[in-house]
Amino acid sequence: MDPALINFKVLYVLTQLCGLTMIVLVGTWIGQHFGGLGGSSNPKLEFNWHPLFMTIGFIYLYGNSILVYRGFRTTRKKTLKLTHAGIHMAAFVLTVIALKTVFDSHNLNSPPIPNLYSLHSWLGLSAVIIFSLQYVAGFVAFLAPGIRENYKIAMMPLHIYFGLFGFVLAIASAVMGLTEKAIFAITSPPYSTLPPAGILANVIGVLYVVFGALVVYLATEPSYRRKPIPEDTALLSSGSANE
Repeated sequence: MDPALINFKVLYVLTQLCGLTMIVLVGTWIGQHFGGLGGSSNPKLEFNWHPLFMTIGFIYLYGNSILVYRGFRTTRKKTLKLTHAGIHMAAFVLTVIALKTVFDSHNLNSPPIPNLYSLHSWLGLSAVIIFSLQYVAGFVAFLAPGIRENYKIAMMPLHIYFGLFGFVLAIASAVMGLTEKAIFAITSPPYSTLPPAGILANVIGVLYVVFGALVVYLATEPSYRRKPIPEDTALLSSGSANE
């Protein structure tokens, strides 16, 4: 077996373990230190859906969507395209719900909390906009029928770059949001004394960064690139014949 492929598999498993641990710890952080989850009748508890769904959708699923081509390298490319789009759609739905909960928690609070004033919210919303535009552009370029192959080739570098840029921006925003929540919400004892809630927040932040770094490395290392399989060649030939 190719040594590079062995290294990839080890790092891929490590990435998944890191991502799943990250989700579990966010759930634990919310449940043990911030009262769990709630609806619009309790804005503070409704807010807690925001970090949970953003972690699942906008970090874990987003990262796995980026890796799907390399993680399942023996699967037909057409299937991988649909899987890539499907995971992105699931991430988008969770992100929209997460955004709704944070706006609700601000607007329904007494007194209301201003929206979109922090750098976290600016970068986070920018990442969501980039993610959404990427989804639409990618769907049109790579899944919509009748698109010429030379257009797909021209779009691919931009699609890859902005996909990774949006993901890195999401990681940065998540770390900033985690810090913001810790500073404002961990008060007794204060975050500066590093209580258990503060330690857990820091560990989650480190996992965000490690997960993000692993995803970017696995997605950009040339030796891990997926090699075309015979079914891909047949599909490409069939598509060219139909143009």
